[in-house]
Amino acid sequence: MTCGFGAVILLLVVAKAYEPTRIDRDRSQLEAAISALQRESMQLRRELYTLRRDLEPLRVLTGRQMERVRIARSEVRQTQARRLAVLDTLASKRAEMGVLQTARQDLSDEMQRLLAGYTPLPSDSTVVGVPVDSEYIIFVIDTSGSMILGAWRAVQRVVDETLRVYPTVKGLQVLNDEGRYLFPTFARQWIPDSPQIRRLILQRLRVWRAFSDSNPAEGIAEAIVSFYDGTRKASIYVFGDDFPERSAESLVRYVDRINTPDENGNRPVRIHGVGFPVHLNRGAFEPAAHFANMMRALCERNGGTFVALTSLH
Repeated sequence: MTCGFGAVILLLVVAKAYEPTRIDRDRSQLEAAISALQRESMQLRRELYTLRRDLEPLRVLTGRQMERVRIARSEVRQTQARRLAVLDTLASKRAEMGVLQTARQDLSDEMQRLLAGYTPLPSDSTVVGVPVDSEYIIFVIDTSGSMILGAWRAVQRVVDETLRVYPTVKGLQVLNDEGRYLFPTFARQWIPDSPQIRRLILQRLRVWRAFSDSNPAEGIAEAIVSFYDGTRKASIYVFGDDFPERSAESLVRYVDRINTPDENGNRPVRIHGVGFPVHLNRGAFEPAAHFANMMRALCERNGGTFVALTSLH
């Protein structure tokens, strides 16, 4: 038994003799690994600092290039807007000079009687190139926010000028592009013409605020369906600055169906359009172009004239 205990103690002594050496060796290896990682970390930090320093001039250059691109795009839009304004001015001048080809309704006997003895001034013989040849007038006016805030004074002025060149008519009506009436009590009825009524129309226009989505389809449909009886010579004046749809094809086809021509190809209701440059003044070419394209197609197919105003003053 004594020899057994002695053998165990001897084994323990032999094992303890080698342990400190392993610990020291492991510690040295760990310290070396830590030092290597610290050196690698410092190297990575230096490389990151260098990359950031080199990247900063590129960021500044990219910002300058983006600003140049933004300015160039803005100049392109302004150039396109000026080009459209010049083309519309040219079309307006040609219309005023009688060069623009316009389908004309013959004056009825009644209109000739109403115009007897009336000698208009040269500037009053047309409404921005549109002949005075209808017995009934319907205004379809865009009452959207852009028109109310940006062109409402001009709208009132053009309505007043339009009424002035018609010395007297058989009936008047005013709707917005949604088909809502300026005078709800006269819904789907002609307003009898008189100087008092004309003044009242202009007064109500100053405070008229009706919901609008800038699409005149409903207003035009309401005007034609509710007021055409096959015997009246009527003109619709569409005032607007924007058309939310990209294509006017469906609207043109719809108006073709409800404003059908007679055997001579003459449509019962003439459609004229006046464009107000609200969006063009803000550098937004696309909304104005949509409205101009839509109204040109409508006016051409319905015996009317489209004129785009170049100024709101």
